[in-house]
Amino acid sequence: MTSPKLTEMPGGVTGPVLAIIMDGVGIGRGDEADAVAAARTPNLDRLAGNALSSRLAAHGPAVGMPSDGDMGNSEVGHNALGAGRIFDQGAKLVANAIDSGRLFEGKVWAEIIARCNANSTPLHLLGLLSDGNVHSHIDHVIAMVRRADQEGVKELYVHPLLDGRDVPKVSAHLYVEQLEGVLGTIDKKVDRRYRVASGGGRMTTTMDRYESDWRIVERGWRAHVLGEARPFASAMQALETFRAEDSKIVDQELPSFTLVEDGKPVGAIKDGACVVAFNFRGDRMLEMVRAFEDDHFDKFNRVRRPEVFFAGMMEYDGDTHRPKNYLVEPPEITSTLSELLCERGIAQLACAETQKYGHVTYFWNGNKTGKFSERLETYIEVPSYAPPFDERPEMRAPEIADTVQKALESNIYRFLRINFANGDMVGHTGNFDATVKAVEAVDQAIGRLVEPVLSRRGALIVTADHGNADDMGEWDKKKNALKRDAAGLIVPKTAHSLNPVVFHLVMSAVDRGRYRLADVKDPGLGNVAATITTLLGYAPPEFYMPSLIATR
Repeated sequence: MTSPKLTEMPGGVTGPVLAIIMDGVGIGRGDEADAVAAARTPNLDRLAGNALSSRLAAHGPAVGMPSDGDMGNSEVGHNALGAGRIFDQGAKLVANAIDSGRLFEGKVWAEIIARCNANSTPLHLLGLLSDGNVHSHIDHVIAMVRRADQEGVKELYVHPLLDGRDVPKVSAHLYVEQLEGVLGTIDKKVDRRYRVASGGGRMTTTMDRYESDWRIVERGWRAHVLGEARPFASAMQALETFRAEDSKIVDQELPSFTLVEDGKPVGAIKDGACVVAFNFRGDRMLEMVRAFEDDHFDKFNRVRRPEVFFAGMMEYDGDTHRPKNYLVEPPEITSTLSELLCERGIAQLACAETQKYGHVTYFWNGNKTGKFSERLETYIEVPSYAPPFDERPEMRAPEIADTVQKALESNIYRFLRINFANGDMVGHTGNFDATVKAVEAVDQAIGRLVEPVLSRRGALIVTADHGNADDMGEWDKKKNALKRDAAGLIVPKTAHSLNPVVFHLVMSAVDRGRYRLADVKDPGLGNVAATITTLLGYAPPEFYMPSLIATR
C-alpha cells in the first residue's frame, strides 16, 4: 500500500472545516447592476469583519481558461477548488487541438470523414451556438464545417442551440448570421449541401442537466432527429417570428424549430449519419448522449433511434465513458482533495441542490462520478424547484442549511463542502430584484451555520466559484458606463462576470490568533484546497498550489 500524499503537521483546528461556495457571487463595482452590493448581507458583512479575508481570481488562466477575457464557470471553478491546482480546461483544450490540427488528425475525426465520404451520408453538428466559451464556441463549429468541406464531405447540417445566457440575452441573430454566412458560401458549390437543420433555445431544447426535465431533451430529439417542431424556411425567420410574437422573449427560452424545404425537414438525423455534439462542457449534453447511445432508454419515446456514429467534442463522463467516441482528450485530474482526504480516513460531506449537485461531487472530484470511499463520503442532493428560478429566489438554501446543521451536530464529518446555487441560477434570469433576494437568502443560510462550526472549534471558509450576480448590466466599453435602453433602463446581462470572488476564513478567537494570510502571489481558486488541508492539520502536497494561510 502506498503512503498517503498528505502528511500530518502541527496545527490545524480540532473541529470541522466547512467550505461554502456561493455560486455566482463575485465582487462587483458596487453600481446599479451589482445585486450583491444591493443585497442586505449582515452575516457576510459580520464575517468579513472577523475573518482572514482575500480576493481570489476565478476566471481566465486562473481556472484554466485561455485568456483574461474568458469567464469562469461553475465546472472549472469547482475543478480548481477540488483539485488544488489548475488544468487546461475545455475551451483551451479544444482551441489548442484545433489550432494545432490534433483534432483533425485524430482517429475519431478520421472515422467520421471516412464514413461520410464512403457512404455519401451527412455529418450533423449539434451544440450551443455562441462565443460565450462556457459550453462551446462558434469558432470551433465553424472550423469543423470548413474542415469537413476541405475533406470532401458533401452534406452537412448544423443544429444550433441558442444561448442568451453566457452572452447577451438577445444576440442569437449575430451568431446565426455568422454561421449561415459560412454554410451559405459552401452550399453554393455544385456538390455541396450545407444547411442549418433545427434548433431552439438552450433552456427549452436539448440542454437539460442532472435529469431536471427530460422534456427539454425530448423536444430536442423531436426537432433534430424526427424533424417534428415548428417549421420555418430559415433559422433567421424562426428568430424573427418568435420575437415578433413575444417581444419579451430571450434567446435561451426560444421554442424548438425545424427548417423545411418543399414541406419536408431539411436535415433530420437518419440512419448512417455521423453526429458530433460540439459542446466541450458535458453537463448539458450528457442526456442527449444517452438518448443516442443507450440501448435501454425509458425517459421518453424516441419513436425511432437512428443508427449513427455519434461523437462528442470531449468525453463528458469519464466513469460511464459517455460518449463512446470523442474528439479531444479531457484533462486527467488526479489526487483531488477528496481522494487525498479519503486516504487519511477523513469523513466528508458534500451537499447541494440538484442544479449544482454535480459540482460539489463530480466536478469537485476531478470529473469523477463515483465516490472515492463509500464509507467515508456522504453525498446529499436537495431536489431543486422547477424553473424559472426567479419566482423562488431563495431556492433550496434553507433546506441545505438544515441538512448541514444536522450533519455538524452528528460530529461525524471533519470536512464538509456545500454549494448555494442562488446567485448563479437566479442571476442567469436577468431579474435584478429577484437576484438581490437570492443573495440575501444565501446570507441568511450562511448565518445559521457559523455558530455550529465555531462552537466546535472548527473553521468556516466562504468563497465562490465565479461571479454573476455582481454584474447584471451590459457594459459599454466606449462610454465606460452601463448600457441603457431607450427608456434609460440598464440593459440586463445574464452571463458570468470577470470579477474576483471573496475568500473569508472564520475561526474561533483562539484559533484566529494562530494564523495569518500567507504571501501568495495572484491568489485564485486553486489555492483553496491547500488551505483546507492546512486547517485539517496536514501539509499540502508539493504539487498543490500554496495555502492561503500560514501560522504566525
